[in-house]
Parts: sequence; structure tokens; C-alpha cells
Amino acid sequence: MGNPLVLASGIWGTSGLLLVRAAKSGAGAVTSKSCSLQPREGHKNPTIVLLDGYVLNAVGLSNPGAKTEVEELAEAKKGCLKEGVPVIASIFARSVEEFAQAAQIVMEAKPDAIELNMSCPNVGSEGRMFACVSEDAAKVVVAVKNVCSVPVFAKLTPNVTDIVEVAKAVEEAGADGIVAINTMPGMLIDAKARRPILSNREGGLSGAALKPIALRAVYSVSREVEIPIIGTGGVMSGLDAVEMLMAGASAVGVGSAISYRKNALGEIRDELFAFMKENGYSKISGLKLQE
Repeated sequence: MGNPLVLASGIWGTSGLLLVRAAKSGAGAVTSKSCSLQPREGHKNPTIVLLDGYVLNAVGLSNPGAKTEVEELAEAKKGCLKEGVPVIASIFARSVEEFAQAAQIVMEAKPDAIELNMSCPNVGSEGRMFACVSEDAAKVVVAVKNVCSVPVFAKLTPNVTDIVEVAKAVEEAGADGIVAINTMPGMLIDAKARRPILSNREGGLSGAALKPIALRAVYSVSREVEIPIIGTGGVMSGLDAVEMLMAGASAVGVGSAISYRKNALGEIRDELFAFMKENGYSKISGLKLQE
């Protein structure tokens, strides 16, 4: 990677062209929108609430299915290769077996890595959060590693009693990296209408409000595992990215910031490097907390 910023899943990753756009805009790596074995419509509108301090979404993991997604990933791979930017294919599933099947299909596009989205909070009763149980998360990693020849990253949820326990389990199962964290469950109500605002009633909270939770998760996990972490959640500026790296991340996911800043990836990258130059840091690895 030319820089430590990773386009987070589900933001611009809905098409190959958007992934290439992210690569050209300043991302060091890009992650596709999570796809499943079969097509999924997702939830009815309204699905997203964008406010000053946070985003609440319940898109519902809408996607065309892995077989169609392969075409978009192949287009992304071709364009991103010219930019020297790796492509991470994100997948989710209803069972361990479906994770492996979806992984086999997207591997046809030759992505540089696979992200296992085991932790999306807004799929309702149809979905299952494998990342909430260490044993379940480990089984998913093992199944996908058995059919993939590229690095596999486990995307974890903060909505557990002990995220470190889950992180250790996926590391022992063979995960090559961890994405921490996914969104937190949340809800908004329209008091005058006496109804929840989102059609799904509840959704995933992201944006600036998520940063303290993400920093704490990355800090805790990084001290107990040896594999690298893509620290994701609430990164809206270069200084936020610095904090995430100091917490123990090896790379930094950027998602909701794209909804607030016209050229979020490029600006955050430049702000990060400007901070390093102004404060005498010559390498990303030098951004460590004082113990």
C-alpha cells in the first residue's frame, strides 16, 4: 500500500468504477461492498440518516449476489492495478458453508484479500452475527481459508462482551488480519410521527460518534494479537487516522467521512502525512503511544 488508508466496505464499493475512483482519490487499498452467495434486496427506504455527528444506516446488505459481483470486482481489479492499489473483496453469509461458497466465487476476480463481514448489525432476524461467538467466528475463518489463496481478514463487532477473545479466536483459526470495528447497533425515533425513522427500526451507527469505541477496540485487540489490524470507525480527519495508528492499527479504514468531505480520502491522507512531517515522524510504524 502506498498509504495506510483503506476504503471501508459499503461506502463507495457498489461498483468496480467507484472502487477505481476511490483508488485514484487517495486510498491505499479499497474494499468492495459486502456480497452474499445469493442476491439480496436489502431494506426499504428510509435506510440512512445523516446527521452532524453520526450516520445511522439499515441498508440491509443489498447486493446482486456473488456471481454478479465477480464482474464488478474484476473491473475494479483491472483499474486499481494500474494505480498500485489492492482490492479487498468483502463477503457475508447465513452459514459457514455459504461463506466458503461465496469466497470461492469472488476469488474468480483475483482480489488481493477477502474480508469476512461476520458482524453487520442491521440484517434483522434474517441474519446471524458470527462475530458474536468466538467459536462461530473461528469456523468461518477456517472454512474460507480452506478455499482461498489470498489473505483473509475477519471483520469484528464491538457489540460483544470481550472483543479480544473473538480476535484471539480468529487469529488462532488462521486469519491474516482483523478489521475492527463494524458499526454499533442504534435507533432513532420521530417523536411527532411516533415511529422509528428507519424502515428497519434499528441500524448501524457510524461516523464521528463511533471513534472512541473503535479506538478502544483497536487498542485492546492490538495488545493481544500478532496479526495486523485495519482500524475502522469514526475516522473523519488526518488526526483521527493518526490516533487510530497510535492505538495499534496497521492501516486505517475510512467510510462515513466520504459523506461529509468532497475528497475525504485524499484530504485525510494529506493531513496524516502533514502531521507526520510537522512532528518528525518518518514512518507510519513510528506512530505509537507512549507507554
